[in-house]
Amino acid sequence: MHNDPRHSDAEKDGGPQFREAFDRLIQIVLDGLRHGHFRCSISSGIGNGKKRELVIEAGKSHKFTIPEEELPR
Repeated sequence: MHNDPRHSDAEKDGGPQFREAFDRLIQIVLDGLRHGHFRCSISSGIGNGKKRELVIEAGKSHKFTIPEEELPR
């Protein structure tokens, strides 16, 4: 996974909501590792207009609505 080029492309591609969600997730994991322990839950569904609704729960919830066309390819 670490050397898989698809993952670096996924980080570069995608629209602003995808990028914001991805950056938030990275920050949550880093903060948890620095703290020493944490619990994180990620859920997703498809809402109106085929938009992906992503919820990251880690102490507090962060909700992102990502249009299908903004997903990385």
